Amino acid sequence: MKHKIRLILPFLLFSCMLCAQTDRPQNEQKPKAIKVLQSEQSIVKQEPSSDNGTDSTIKEQDLQQTSAESIYKKLSLEEKLAQTIVIATDVDNADKYKEAIQAGLVGGVLIQWGNYSLNQTKKLIDKLQGWAQKSPHKIPLLISIDYEGGTVYTPVTLGFPYLPTNMMLAAAQNEEDTATLFYIVASELKNVGVHINFAPVVDVNINPANPIIGVRSFGADTQVVGKMGGALINGLQKGGIMAVAKHFPGHGETVIDSHLDLPRLNMTKEEFYKVHLPPFKEAVNNKVMGIMTAHIVYDFLDPENPATFSKKILNDLLKKEMGFEGIVISDSLDMAGATKGSSLIEASAKALNSGVDMILTSKRNPKLTHKQLMDKVGKEISKKRIEDASKKVFDLKVRLGLLGGDNFRGEVLDSLKAFEFYAGRISEQAVTIVRGEEGVLPYTKNLNRTAKEAGPALEQTQSANDAINIGFGLQKDGAEISGQQPQGKQPEKEKKPKLCAVFFSPSRFADQLPVIGAPFLEKGWDVEYYNAHMRPKQVDINRSKECIEDADLVILGSLQWADKPIISQKKAIEELLQEKKDIILLSLMSPYDIKFYPQAKNVIAIYGVNKLSTRAAAEIILGNIEAKGKLPIRL
Repeated sequence: MKHKIRLILPFLLFSCMLCAQTDRPQNEQKPKAIKVLQSEQSIVKQEPSSDNGTDSTIKEQDLQQTSAESIYKKLSLEEKLAQTIVIATDVDNADKYKEAIQAGLVGGVLIQWGNYSLNQTKKLIDKLQGWAQKSPHKIPLLISIDYEGGTVYTPVTLGFPYLPTNMMLAAAQNEEDTATLFYIVASELKNVGVHINFAPVVDVNINPANPIIGVRSFGADTQVVGKMGGALINGLQKGGIMAVAKHFPGHGETVIDSHLDLPRLNMTKEEFYKVHLPPFKEAVNNKVMGIMTAHIVYDFLDPENPATFSKKILNDLLKKEMGFEGIVISDSLDMAGATKGSSLIEASAKALNSGVDMILTSKRNPKLTHKQLMDKVGKEISKKRIEDASKKVFDLKVRLGLLGGDNFRGEVLDSLKAFEFYAGRISEQAVTIVRGEEGVLPYTKNLNRTAKEAGPALEQTQSANDAINIGFGLQKDGAEISGQQPQGKQPEKEKKPKLCAVFFSPSRFADQLPVIGAPFLEKGWDVEYYNAHMRPKQVDINRSKECIEDADLVILGSLQWADKPIISQKKAIEELLQEKKDIILLSLMSPYDIKFYPQAKNVIAIYGVNKLSTRAAAEIILGNIEAKGKLPIRL
């Protein structure tokens, strides 16, 4: 399935983004756009056209290919093995890998999460590539990242914008906007020197008890997962970033986290081919460049080996039956699902010999890893497998422009405003009313008390963040702040309606949630916000009741990572739902938590915590915008 990708013209960005952050009309016209045209063969660069531009471009590419081929032919078997090894590091721990990278013993690096700025991330990647330029053949590193959103990614990680979760994308079901958003994301990643994003997750999450996938999935509908995964892949790769579909051949049915143990699935072959495999077939049809394996045993395919170590799954199914010709990447080989009954080095050897091209060896000493793997070449690892895998990795580096002669970064877009526009629109389209009472969703009670606003309307150009600064401030768990009106006309004497918002959420989302009050402040409401502990104690319940006591409308934010509830949070919410108030339950992350509260009469799902989705929920509650999201799972 092909997806059209559009990118807003720079001179339209600022005016359109400004509109995106204020009240938008229901019949909003889509901004004028241009199509981004790039061939699948050359996903990184577009050469300027000229009379003989095509001929000159082909000649330049031929020269680059010839030069790269001459480098590859000079590599020894030891150096070829090194191209398959991917290590993991962050800003604080990179220096210990300097010697191994300079020795040419590493082919790629996974940049791990951390509370780092974008500039720090860029400096880290520049430093890593600087070391690679001192290696014997000066072969650049492939730089990869896990950039998913939701439970995997937080607002402070590496300085990149906060992504909508896959389940949020599926609730909106806007393929074109998703492709465009991820084209913009690709620009952000290229700007700092990233080449590979280990996304999307195309597991069909049909098991509510799945402890690790959840909102990382596009949901429980096979067709939706396939088409939304295809849109994301298309956007990333047209933007010059290699996409990686994971976790092959499907992690959506498990009840065990493969980080902690080795899951085993015993579904029927018919169910597997009907439900779990189609999204990966769709990814292959969309020319996905990489597929990541799952550390899971599929009894009906290969009862002896997890997929990462299975020739039946990687060669017979993925490569022969499905026709995949790209790069096969292991999930991290330090996970218990890979090392159960063996070691990381044994897992690495089995993965390579079974058809994996890039092995993720985590933070293990790469010099030791390389030496121990070389000892297994010709025994547990065939030489042909090393030749094949290293050639595929090397060709990938050529295709992504790493050996093209003018650095690794493509043309950079001024993309933040465009990102905010498309992410904001998707967030609005995703918010889902699961249940609602008349007069509460949208809220139409006490309108006579909001007819005369307590202060001047906020300037239309003011962003959601500015509204937070007026009404709120950053808070930690268990903190509260009451909204205040801007300076100007003094409040009327009559009592204004009051919103009480109580969220059970970790402190890492503290700066994303208070924006819930901004639209209410703009309508002249009083707002009181309380960020309770995710595992609340009695003091949190008492403080919440104080907030609720004189409130006209109450929003209770529930945050569960997966199907299994946090018992103390569940009990607290159940107790607060008994209050005789108009109460809206706001499911902040996994929508599976909704089933724990059948007594909740008003329920909204936002599928992930960020300022855009939180504000969109408030706008829908107030009736400023219409709820369009579709629940992508079965409760």
